[in-house]
Amino acid sequence: MVTGRSASPPTLAGAEEPIVFVVDDDASVRDALSNLFRSVGLRAEAFGSAHEFLQSKLPNAPSCLILDIRLPRLSGLDFQAELAKADIHIPIIFMTGHGDIPMTVRAMKAGAVDFLTKPFRDQDMLDAVTTAIERDRSRRDETRILSNLRVAFATLTPRERQVMTLVTAGLMNKQVAAEIGVAEITVKIHRGHIMRKMAAKSLPDLVRMAQLLGIEPASGQT
Repeated sequence: MVTGRSASPPTLAGAEEPIVFVVDDDASVRDALSNLFRSVGLRAEAFGSAHEFLQSKLPNAPSCLILDIRLPRLSGLDFQAELAKADIHIPIIFMTGHGDIPMTVRAMKAGAVDFLTKPFRDQDMLDAVTTAIERDRSRRDETRILSNLRVAFATLTPRERQVMTLVTAGLMNKQVAAEIGVAEITVKIHRGHIMRKMAAKSLPDLVRMAQLLGIEPASGQT
């Protein structure tokens, strides 16, 4: 059970309403945690098993998973591995009454946000949830940015992509022109189109975009 009621609500930025999922086979723990999160204005959904959680529809919102290490049929650690295999990226906070160092190390190496031993203070749980939700919010923002960049990059012509690759690798216009066999003024025109289509404000901005997209010169192009 959670202990200590001197809890302050997590400070979470953004308009999307975050949600906390609780998976524990102990109904009293599920109820206590759900009440705790709702008392500070967080949405909470509780499940008695990993299977129940997997049957639910996950909302498109920043979230985290409070997971008991010992669950029926599928342990919390094994469930963590299953989620990773299913490409479900949700920050996990483990809780247990039987924690030991090897379990903690395994959980943290696999990406867990925290590992709390029962009984724990309400504030410790809320602090962990704040960290987990902010981590998920950042991941979602990065995914959205990358998706938008890929859409913009897809609008470039093959020649513009070639020019972008060379320019962001550090080549000057005349070097790019010599590399691809066109006039320098043509390279300048391509660069203008690239900057507009990618909504890049500067060359360093375009370089960062190329890095996020994983764009690198082909072998022999530098």
